[in-house]
Amino acid sequence: MRDKLKQLSKETALYGISTVVGRFLNFLLVPFYSNVFLSGDFGIYANIYAYVAFFNIVYLYGMEAAYLKYASLEEGDSKKNIFVSTFYPLFLSSMIFSFAIVLFSSGLSDFWRIPAGLEYIVYCIAGILLFDTLTAIPFAHLRLQQKALKFSLIKIGNITINLTSNVIMIVVFDFGIEAIFLSNLIASLFSILLLIPEILVQLKARFNKEKFKKILKFGIPYLPASLSAIMVQVIDKPILMEIAGPEATGIYQANYKLGIFMMLFVSMFQYAWQPFFLNNAKEPNAKQIFSKVLTAFASISGIITVFLSLYIADIATLKFWGRSLIGADYHQGLVIVPLILLSYFFHGLYVNFTAGIYIEEKTKYLPLITFSGAVVNVITNFILIPQIGYLGAAIATLISYLVMCIYIYLISNKYYPIEYEFSKIVSIIIIVSTVITIDYILIYNDISTFLLQTCLFALFVGSLFITKILRKEDINLLFNRVIKK
Repeated sequence: MRDKLKQLSKETALYGISTVVGRFLNFLLVPFYSNVFLSGDFGIYANIYAYVAFFNIVYLYGMEAAYLKYASLEEGDSKKNIFVSTFYPLFLSSMIFSFAIVLFSSGLSDFWRIPAGLEYIVYCIAGILLFDTLTAIPFAHLRLQQKALKFSLIKIGNITINLTSNVIMIVVFDFGIEAIFLSNLIASLFSILLLIPEILVQLKARFNKEKFKKILKFGIPYLPASLSAIMVQVIDKPILMEIAGPEATGIYQANYKLGIFMMLFVSMFQYAWQPFFLNNAKEPNAKQIFSKVLTAFASISGIITVFLSLYIADIATLKFWGRSLIGADYHQGLVIVPLILLSYFFHGLYVNFTAGIYIEEKTKYLPLITFSGAVVNVITNFILIPQIGYLGAAIATLISYLVMCIYIYLISNKYYPIEYEFSKIVSIIIIVSTVITIDYILIYNDISTFLLQTCLFALFVGSLFITKILRKEDINLLFNRVIKK
């Protein structure tokens, strides 16, 4: 048992590190893009990739989840049958989908506002979607085979090649936004080439029609749930593009990405949290531990949110070799960053509340929760963007994450009630919101200074300890028992 738990911890760390490192490497492209591209071009890029995110879900139509489900139950040749019965249909369908994109490339190019002469970007997107879909099942196979290191190295290699290709094409060869899509295509091709040996070994088996029907029946219901989840994350960009235009979308996207510092903390916690609560669910004091974890998480997240909200303008405008973290044309959008940080704060609470859903096997409610967030996101975007532009998109994002956080708590608490320290949680939320509001007022009246920001931050952290909302033992619980486990 101990060896299995140790293996789980090791794999969780590898997957977590590769994800965090990958996201950070991707983030490095944002300062680069914002310093070389006009906000309108950046907006076109952001809008196209929002649609790519939707297409990724359609291309896979739940087959990856179905493969993991059924391949995990089989051994030997039967496992290979599951691979073949999943991979071949995906290969065929993705070829058809990509052919359709190429066929309608002219209309898509106009719809996405791709600059004249760069229409071949649509062909790149068709290739990216094809290659990424074909790597999904091999990557899932590596996870089942517990080849976490190989999985992580290919993922990080993909992102490294993408980043390097971008820099070479833009700096050396003076490419425009087409470099983004060409680099992605090269990186996706890299992944599929490295996975070909794994694929060929599995394809020695035969396609099984009955198994395919079972796989498809399991996978298709994932499609609407996955579309709802991705909608919460990216629907704001297409709506903003249509209502406010590419410049506003570009400014919004660049500043939205500055929320990565909070997102990375939540991601690190998420990778450690699920194995932790599943392994400790049967402990007699499990619910008390989970309650303390939430308080500690909310406190640390609050500190990160407040710190970044207060100093993000200083960080973003800090010069390195004559360039700032994001280009000067994008600085006007820094006003949305605290709202995005708060959105990730509530997403972190949402992650905490998933414990009860998984422990009691009530995951059937997750699609309803994400769908509610998607609906709220779309409605509030259409209401707010015409009034206040990209600030409305940020507020819509915050509201949708708040709604999902409340919804999942109500469901989770119904089946797995935990006495959370809500007086402390609410106090943290109120204090965080108050500090951010004060900072907004100071900035609006042009009286914000580094000294005032530092005093606000010190008062915030001090209040957490003085009121005993945050205690040393809570911090130890979060970092020593959860994240380091």
